[in-house]
Amino acid sequence: MVANRIRLAFLTAAGIAISTSALWAQDDTVITATWYSDWNEAKYSDPVDHLDYVNPDAPKGGKIVLGVIGDFDSLNPYSTRSGTPAANSSIPYERLMAGVGDEALSASYCLLCETIEYPESQEWVIFNLRHDVTFSDGTPMTAADVVFTHEKFMAEATLSWRTGVGNMIESVEALDDYTVRFNFQPDAPRNGLISQAGSTVVMQKAWFDETNAKIDEKRFDVSPGTGPYTHGAFEAGRWIEYNRNPDYWGKDHWLKKGTENFDTIRIEYFGDTIGAFEAFKSGEITFRQENSSLNWATGYDFPALDNGYVVKAELPDGNLPNATGFVFNLRKEKLQDRNVRRALGLMYNFTWTNETLQYGLFAQRESFWDIEKLKAVGLPEGKELEYLEMVRDLVPEELFTQEAVLPHVSGARSLDRKNMRQALALMAEAGYTPGPDGKLRDENGQVLKIEILENTPSFDRILIPYVENLVALGVDAVYNRVDTNAYQARTQSFDYDIIFGGYTSGFEEGVSLSQKYGTEGIDDVFNPAGYASEAADILIQQVIEAPTYDDMAAALKALDRLFRYEYFVVPTWFLDKHWVAYYDMYEHPPEEQMAPYHLGYLDYWWYNADKAAQLKAAGAIK
Repeated sequence: MVANRIRLAFLTAAGIAISTSALWAQDDTVITATWYSDWNEAKYSDPVDHLDYVNPDAPKGGKIVLGVIGDFDSLNPYSTRSGTPAANSSIPYERLMAGVGDEALSASYCLLCETIEYPESQEWVIFNLRHDVTFSDGTPMTAADVVFTHEKFMAEATLSWRTGVGNMIESVEALDDYTVRFNFQPDAPRNGLISQAGSTVVMQKAWFDETNAKIDEKRFDVSPGTGPYTHGAFEAGRWIEYNRNPDYWGKDHWLKKGTENFDTIRIEYFGDTIGAFEAFKSGEITFRQENSSLNWATGYDFPALDNGYVVKAELPDGNLPNATGFVFNLRKEKLQDRNVRRALGLMYNFTWTNETLQYGLFAQRESFWDIEKLKAVGLPEGKELEYLEMVRDLVPEELFTQEAVLPHVSGARSLDRKNMRQALALMAEAGYTPGPDGKLRDENGQVLKIEILENTPSFDRILIPYVENLVALGVDAVYNRVDTNAYQARTQSFDYDIIFGGYTSGFEEGVSLSQKYGTEGIDDVFNPAGYASEAADILIQQVIEAPTYDDMAAALKALDRLFRYEYFVVPTWFLDKHWVAYYDMYEHPPEEQMAPYHLGYLDYWWYNADKAAQLKAAGAIK
């Protein structure tokens, strides 16, 4: 410490500014910045007035009305024990740092902080908080709120979250009212630590002290936040409004200029998609992001569209498609045989489904990270091969001798006979043979029973043909559509054979891979298949510890090759566009200026009052 004081005095005398917090670093160089990236790259590393994709002069005002399916009985977005939180109920809360929508790699920028400080060793990070941040009730946010929120979540949030974060962050301490330090676990990989600390949500300590509320319980009375919106009026299960806070502390922050433009965000709840779509056609709902190819192709022929009151648009989506499809629950013994999974997957016909039921609007996903930089192709080579050599004794030889697994090809008819013959052969290898009734039975005479669980009516027409093909194969397959609450309860307890779901994918990956695909995440809701292997654990560690982005990409290719071989998700479809329809009173920057990774209709779109008045005069909107 004496040596550090001498060094500090020398630097100060030389006219070089250095924070006293550098004393914590001993002889380690301390970096002070307003942003952070694991790869030392950030689009907005130099100061700017506003984000490139916003209109900084966008007017404030107006209302946007969205429709969702289901209901809600809580405004606490972090409840885990019970309750269904309202859509967008986390909107009042902000994080220490924020990302942007036009950057593929996830740099984080100071929002609630002015600067961060950290040593090259990244043993800790200090957030120098802004002094002007206030909660919606007008009280200042301080370091005590940051420390309290972290400790509250560590005590009461989901076990998987607590485990994951606890493996990264050792402790959090307030150095003074506006300085907070996160100390990292000594043995934790360095990548992702500062980003994780920067993602800390901040809630009000005083409110929790007064109410004795818990993070994991459902409730309608919730802590104030620092964000631009507050909870407004609501009717449980039917509708809720969020109101823009005119006294929001951050309205002139460069990350916030031209954003959060609507005075009111209203969300209406419906029992099914039909009711929600009818409400949009009648003007009760004013913005709709379409997710049904049937509706998109055939449903937009109503008077408001014909009269020019509604805009129907396809806007580009540059995001990496998530690894979605039919997910096998490997926790079920009957689905642990890869040949069984391959056979069941072969009965899904993407070609017929897309052309006949989805109007040819989709492409088929091939990879868990479906871009050239990250997906496995052909035979492994280069750095990817080096990573695979680390696990050669733990993975099948086919990973080295066969090209990366691609989705099966199907014909123009729903039931592809060639694929069914191949599926029967795979089932025979797994010990299933057809009985006199055509049902596939194992050596004990037991029929293979498979349930596909779903809660969305619009999936009926996609899933029923798949079930029919499984029945034709000889599987005792059923399709069971349940209500939203039952679906949530069953999926959270892993009570299913197959669901349509999957895994989130990003242009960069880190410690969250362990939660999604690692042994420690086998019983995590973010791992719907319950997949785990020693080889995956080793490769995930290489991703986490990758010194460069190219190394991380090569390790992801190795994982992608392994996951596609293991075949625990049947790859289905993806779309590189946003389908949106809205009443012609909402505006956004020119398409070429919009954020490629963030549609942002609740963020940087705005309301045109003159157009809205015309629509109201014409009776087009409520």
